[in-house]
This record gives sequence, C-alpha cells and structure tokens, in this order.
Amino acid sequence: MTETTGKPGAWYWCLRHERVEDGDNACRGDDRLGPYESADAASRWKERSTARNEKWDKEDKEWSGD
Repeated sequence: MTETTGKPGAWYWCLRHERVEDGDNACRGDDRLGPYESADAASRWKERSTARNEKWDKEDKEWSGD
C-alpha cells in the first residue's frame, strides 16, 4: 500500500508534477522525494543530489587510485 499523504510539517518534491508539496497535500509516496525540512530544500533536491553524487564519484576515484 502506498502512502497518499506525507508527514505533517514536512516538504516533498513531486516527481510527477515537478513541484514542491507540503506533507498534508503530497502525492503518493512512489511519486515524491523527501521529506525535506523546508520548501526551499525540497525545491533544491536536484542540485543537492548532483553535488553529493559528484563528491562520491571523486572519493571513489581517489579510493581506487584513478
């Protein structure tokens, strides 16, 4: 069973609608990312994810000696 609302007071990024949604009005769990602490944090999910992935890629290359 998929959740149809999020955590009250939390924010989510809806992948289906490509917008920020609050916990009381969030799309189903399969269609959202989060929870985030603010609407701004939810709206910046992609840049945070990209930065984190780039950091991990760099660390992986350093670890393997590339």
